[in-house]
Amino acid sequence: MELAGGKLRLDHPAEHVARLTIDNPARRNALDHDILDAFAAAVPELHARCLLVTATGPVFSAGYDIGNLPDDGFADRAEALVAHPFHAAIEALDAYPFPSVAALNGHAIGGGLELALSCDLRVASEEAELGMPPARLGLIYSHTGLRRFVDAIGAPRTRELFFTARTVGARTALGWGLVNEVVGPEELEGRGVAYAERIAGHAPLSLRGNKRALRELLAAEGALDPEVERELVALREACFRSEDFFEGVRAFAEKRPPRWQGR
Repeated sequence: MELAGGKLRLDHPAEHVARLTIDNPARRNALDHDILDAFAAAVPELHARCLLVTATGPVFSAGYDIGNLPDDGFADRAEALVAHPFHAAIEALDAYPFPSVAALNGHAIGGGLELALSCDLRVASEEAELGMPPARLGLIYSHTGLRRFVDAIGAPRTRELFFTARTVGARTALGWGLVNEVVGPEELEGRGVAYAERIAGHAPLSLRGNKRALRELLAAEGALDPEVERELVALREACFRSEDFFEGVRAFAEKRPPRWQGR
């Protein structure tokens, strides 16, 4: 089944397994409104015992598709993409009652990496690279997204990933806990399906119950004082209207060093 005008596909490659495949090669599988809205709409309607998320081509996802936003209304459009449809897609993955697996066929960058991290488990091609570039864009990342990384790889590695803005190879990502398994690129598709199929073959009550318990335990550990959470949300919203964010995105698109102003 084709979704998002063909940029997202849904099929069932094994019994009790649903697969969503990002297919937006012209934009390096970047996440645009159509793809994110399709994720948010499709995932709650699925009932498979395991959800497999992957992509076509040499890139899993280059992240948010903000490179071609117009200067007019730039801040509002950037915030509208990053804050709303992306949040809705991530929430849909979080709320999926059964386990989910991301099969990283290639690079997973920025929002693409968070999308993968929103799945319970990750299998990666040994050619994949993973990275978070907010520091190169002047973007303050969401506290919920940062929490996801801290849960997966701990605070020291999260600091390294976000402060240095470097990419790490699949083998390094395996050592950090960003991925669970690394395979050759030619094995990735079959291994992703087999991984999901093995999970889907187990008792559904156990899968659903253990996922719910784990989710609630992590949520309790990451709970914030409501006032602090409001401050963090306001801090992030303000960055979309900063000169540095506008400059960072433009410099990235134009492949030149940014000229930071600190405002």
